[in-house]
Amino acid sequence: MQGVTLSIALAASAVLFVLPVKYWLVVYMATVAWYPSYLTVKIGTVDFSVTRIVILAIYANLFLQTDLPKRFKFMWLDKLIITYFLCQIAAGVITTSSLIAFLENRAGAVFDMVLPYFAVRMIIRSRSEYLTLLKSILIIAVPLTVVGFYQSSTGHNPVSFLRKYHAWNITHIAVRARHGFYRANVTFPEEIMFGLFFAMLGPVCAGILGYSKKYRTLWGMGLGLMGVGLFSSMSSGPMLAAVLSIPFIAFYRWRRHWKPVAMIIIVMCGSIEIISNRHFYDVLGGFTFNPATAWYRSRLISVALYEGGMSGHWLTGFGYFVDPGWGPEIDGRGHTDLVNHYLLILCRYGLIGLLPFLAVAVAVVKRLVYAYRLTVFVSDRWLIWCLAAALFGLSGAMVSVSLFGQPRTILYILLGFCGAMPVIVAAPNPMPRLRTDADLLCEHEPMLSFGGSAIR
Repeated sequence: MQGVTLSIALAASAVLFVLPVKYWLVVYMATVAWYPSYLTVKIGTVDFSVTRIVILAIYANLFLQTDLPKRFKFMWLDKLIITYFLCQIAAGVITTSSLIAFLENRAGAVFDMVLPYFAVRMIIRSRSEYLTLLKSILIIAVPLTVVGFYQSSTGHNPVSFLRKYHAWNITHIAVRARHGFYRANVTFPEEIMFGLFFAMLGPVCAGILGYSKKYRTLWGMGLGLMGVGLFSSMSSGPMLAAVLSIPFIAFYRWRRHWKPVAMIIIVMCGSIEIISNRHFYDVLGGFTFNPATAWYRSRLISVALYEGGMSGHWLTGFGYFVDPGWGPEIDGRGHTDLVNHYLLILCRYGLIGLLPFLAVAVAVVKRLVYAYRLTVFVSDRWLIWCLAAALFGLSGAMVSVSLFGQPRTILYILLGFCGAMPVIVAAPNPMPRLRTDADLLCEHEPMLSFGGSAIR
């Protein structure tokens, strides 16, 4: 299977040399979605997936065929991304006994996260390039949705035979059912990751609706299929992301009132903490597909943060390959399932790793607010709002899931979108403005300030 994997990677890489720059990321996203990340080509002790080979080809093209690397200018978000990975290495050097294995792991992470992020930052320079990529993502998602719905209905995954070639010998995952449907995974390592693909990219792609009157129905159907794909996973984590991002998008019309709404939410959560004998996230867990797994997730937070789980390891964590041993204390299991991305970072790298990650999140918010201030087009505001909705939903979902496989790469692609957004919306907008009565009303109302910036 390594020969097939290498052939597909080389074919995708060769296509890049004849395509315009704006389609390079389209090819990359197709490999992310359609080819399993667990199929690799081994070179020594290093595993090269199709996406890792393709991203190298993209960079070769960037340096050989374009001047984009020379035009690239570092900003705070770029520096924080690099700082975050350097802090991971610093913490790992202190806590990891197998240093070579750890450095190989982090080198792979650079291929899966850092390089895609900077590729997006260099390639996406205009509104048309960004919209082309979003439209292509909707098209790429269609086969995944069809196969995912088929698997969810029948329990049969047509590409499950590929698991016997799994690079890390995880050859079988039991087909699980929930509420009368099977949980689809298709080309993804696990059902939750399959659902997250749609939950992360669906809200971003909704930004297309602000630009195309002629094909709006068609793109709307594509977004509907995204929802079908998400549902096919039958997973609470992706559903949580959707439950957060969809109301965020719907709130666009009333975005002037974000302050009182935020205050109401804070008061509600605070009231639960004070009045109830449970934390607010315990209560919210009762509304998920499986309250039992939600209970485990809430206990994981309590044990790690409030009951001494991180005692003695707050600064540098337990190490990358070390189980913190919380499983027996939570529910008696022999291992700790770190189904919380923030706790995963804290457990592996301590505050040395978590604080830079949170700094990246703050920089992303500031970057989007800055982009929002730059634009005077309603369609551009909608584009930014949809990207913010995706990140808002994902930030909430990461409390209940930890990212690996393709969604881990997609996260850094979304961060790249945020970094490029001010450049995207600052360019002249040749497309018609799609205005509503609410939008026209907003333009004549005073703006609300947020951290020195304005939202209206």
